[in-house]
Amino acid sequence: MRESIKTSCRKRLNRIEGQVRGLSRMVNEDRYCIDIVTQISAVRAALRRVEEEVLKDHVAHCVEHAITSGDKADQRRKITELMAVIERANR
Repeated sequence: MRESIKTSCRKRLNRIEGQVRGLSRMVNEDRYCIDIVTQISAVRAALRRVEEEVLKDHVAHCVEHAITSGDKADQRRKITELMAVIERANR
């Protein structure tokens, strides 16, 4: 993973960590259910953005390297991995 992507992901994940801690406080404080659900949706959206960023970097780095290497087995492996993770994400 490129260093700039790592930095960006770490920042996002730190914010998400804070959001999750806030959710825990909301539950402990018996906050309004809809407010909690709204925050859960925000955390999910933030995690999806991190996932997209990591996948984009994977395609730009790992998959691209497999394609340019000419190694057919590595190409198939990388594409199979990518398709499997996309299938899981769409469930």
